[in-house]
Amino acid sequence: MIMPGQMRLPESSTLARHIVSTLTARNHAAYLVGGCVRDLLLGLNPKDYDVATSATPAQVATLFPDAEFVGAHFGVIIVHRQGQSVEVATFRSDHDYQDGRRPTSVTYETDPAKDALRRDFTINALFYDVQETRILDFTGGRADLDARLIRAIGDPRQRFAEDYLRMLRAIRFAARFRYEIETATLDAIRQLHAEIKGISAERIRDELNRILTEGGARHGFELLNETQLLDVLLPEVKAMQGVEQPPQFHPEGDVWTHTLMMLEGLRNPTVTQAWGVLLHDVAKPPTFTFTDRIRFNGHAELGAAMSREMLDRLRLSNDETDQVHDLVLNHMKFKDVPKMKPSTLKRFLRQPHFEEHLELHRLDCLSGSGRLDNYEFVQEKLKEITPADLRPLRLIDGDDLIALGYTQGPRFKEILTAVEDAQLEGTLNTHEAALTWVQERFPL
Repeated sequence: MIMPGQMRLPESSTLARHIVSTLTARNHAAYLVGGCVRDLLLGLNPKDYDVATSATPAQVATLFPDAEFVGAHFGVIIVHRQGQSVEVATFRSDHDYQDGRRPTSVTYETDPAKDALRRDFTINALFYDVQETRILDFTGGRADLDARLIRAIGDPRQRFAEDYLRMLRAIRFAARFRYEIETATLDAIRQLHAEIKGISAERIRDELNRILTEGGARHGFELLNETQLLDVLLPEVKAMQGVEQPPQFHPEGDVWTHTLMMLEGLRNPTVTQAWGVLLHDVAKPPTFTFTDRIRFNGHAELGAAMSREMLDRLRLSNDETDQVHDLVLNHMKFKDVPKMKPSTLKRFLRQPHFEEHLELHRLDCLSGSGRLDNYEFVQEKLKEITPADLRPLRLIDGDDLIALGYTQGPRFKEILTAVEDAQLEGTLNTHEAALTWVQERFPL
């Protein structure tokens, strides 16, 4: 961990430093606070900056008249300048929480220690005095950073009761930093896990997305399982546990183990790629059969349908849901690529975001048989086939068919698809040849 005197504030902190200096010049206490301080101590570049101050929202607004009031009742405003945004919050203590998310009332404070006590975890309650280059630590956050621990401030049950989403946030931070969760904090999550049902699907979705994409997805899902949050949020994934696989193809073990290994292999994934990895075998439990060997007939097709239902439940966007659906649906087709006709292979390779399909297949192989023959075959084909070969310009269109005397209707799609197949196969190359070919094969 970096010492405060060695911390170097990146250019992205310019606005935050300006806000702090403006406030302190008017005799208000002002510090960087929260995740940005944690990340700076860890040698990471913060994604954003927060400032905590003794100044009231009205005083802050006077100094920054273009500020945006986003939570005036809670003393929070946002200052925007030159593409940067900084949240500025007045020191406060919170009172009773009745909706499991927001306090019924707040009291503005002048003491940052009281502000620290309302926050979620010790590592997120650190203040940085920019001018004095010192850390203000009222909850033991620096010791927990050293110990690689996620610890709730005060009584964990009370912290989580204030906002049950904090249970997922604890797991997200543990996953991202590869930390453990302190015993009392972990026990409280186990005891309260069912309360996550009261949190909106959108907020749960956002935390699961981060667990999957910020690094440490395997650790995150092991903790979701350990705390029983997995049972509540993703019972379809929980069902993977103990589902055996044919050892000749999956020497690593059951479906859950295989999926965890793939999650461990993720590197800076998109949201859709990560969900595709998590859900690619989600239908193996309901399709498990044993005949000559263990089989999962139709698991890709059923899994695609299950994925759509699950992601709709979590309110992912339609585009994201469609992409995950396709990742799950098509992941078994890689076994057939050496046998595909050129037209079929080219259609397969030109799927939207094909790089995600290919990476899912790579992880699938490495977490199972270890064989990358088909992955390497596809890589070679992608080098050989030009973009123009994958998506050639149409030789004919609907107007041409009408000119030939065909009646517009469902048959148009059949004919045009057949022409494109022949084009992708290399059988047709010119407009005139395509017209003749159609007349011979699709008589009026």
